[in-house]
Amino acid sequence: MEEKRTSSIGNGLVWFGAAVSIAEILTGTYIAPLGMKKGMAAILLGHLIGCTLFCLAGLIGGHTRKSSMETVKLSFGSKGALLFAVLNILQLVGWTAIMIINGAQATAVIAGRLWGIDQSWIWCLAIGAFIILWIAIGIKNIDGLNYIAMGALFILTIVLSMVVFKGSPAAPVGESLSFGAAVELSAAMPLSWLPLISDYTREAKKPGQATVVSTLVYFAGSTWMYAIGLGAAIFTGETDISKIMLQAGIGIAGVVILIVSTVTTTFLDSYSAGVSASTISQKMKQIPVGIAVAVVGILLAILTPIQNFENFLYLIGSVFAPMITIQIADYFILKRNSDTASVDWVNLILWGIGFLGYRVFMKVDTPVGQTLPVMLAIVVLCVIVRKAEAVLQKRC
Repeated sequence: MEEKRTSSIGNGLVWFGAAVSIAEILTGTYIAPLGMKKGMAAILLGHLIGCTLFCLAGLIGGHTRKSSMETVKLSFGSKGALLFAVLNILQLVGWTAIMIINGAQATAVIAGRLWGIDQSWIWCLAIGAFIILWIAIGIKNIDGLNYIAMGALFILTIVLSMVVFKGSPAAPVGESLSFGAAVELSAAMPLSWLPLISDYTREAKKPGQATVVSTLVYFAGSTWMYAIGLGAAIFTGETDISKIMLQAGIGIAGVVILIVSTVTTTFLDSYSAGVSASTISQKMKQIPVGIAVAVVGILLAILTPIQNFENFLYLIGSVFAPMITIQIADYFILKRNSDTASVDWVNLILWGIGFLGYRVFMKVDTPVGQTLPVMLAIVVLCVIVRKAEAVLQKRC
């Protein structure tokens, strides 16, 4: 019996759902000090950098039919990849909690005005229940549900955009921000999905096409969300999107936007945590672990002050951008495969250099942020080291 595969349109819908989120809108508000013109230029450049890596990572998983953490074994070895699997699960638990609490707090503002239900913990539970439902249905069976959810979300997001951009621009707001820092903030969201994209492209009927569709849809959707956040801060002087919805009279529709967008984004985090866990041990099944991660995320959202995530974004970039850069160099340039090795120490050292380089570059203001310079340096270093290694082996 032929294995059920996902469609390219289905993959695009998954990544549209990932792009439409409160976190992306909030990150867009941070860029407001640059003003609309420079802010949009930084958003576009950052997304171009981040989504290029996103696409290449998705192609590796799609071509090999391996999950994201399974593709890591190709460069770092079967045991070396475990480091990144554990780090990925930890960051996905964190993202699950962050997304739930941000969605719940925004929903509580509107629901409190409409129905007097302003306790965020209630909305944490409600959002968490829907996330668990999405996970239980499974990525291969969710296309029909996504058509309905994404259609409603698309229409409501257009309405929100019209509300945000109908005013006259004011002076740039907030503290000063360099263009390079804004570029890096814009690249950070696509980078946060690097350890997940292959979990979905590997399931596609046409993995190459699905990866390109996913990348283009995510690029467009995420840029749109950043633009809404940027416009909200500049045109309305308000960074709380729930308050903007209330002022514009978007009540029940606002609740729908907030809940559905949070669920369709956070589902990917919880589900992929299960996929990563299965690469550590086959005894850990994807759906039960994904549900367990959702439950932990709900508890963290209710019990801890976890809603601030700007530094978290930078940390994810510094861990996973060098990782995927080494994978790209190995797969597309060097044609290497280390999955039969226990640990590829050379690549692990190169990753450590990339991680430290990223952290150092965070203190250096470049016009293109940190990711692009570090990525190019790591690719060059990978090629030089491996060519030198080949020469030494021939001489020996």
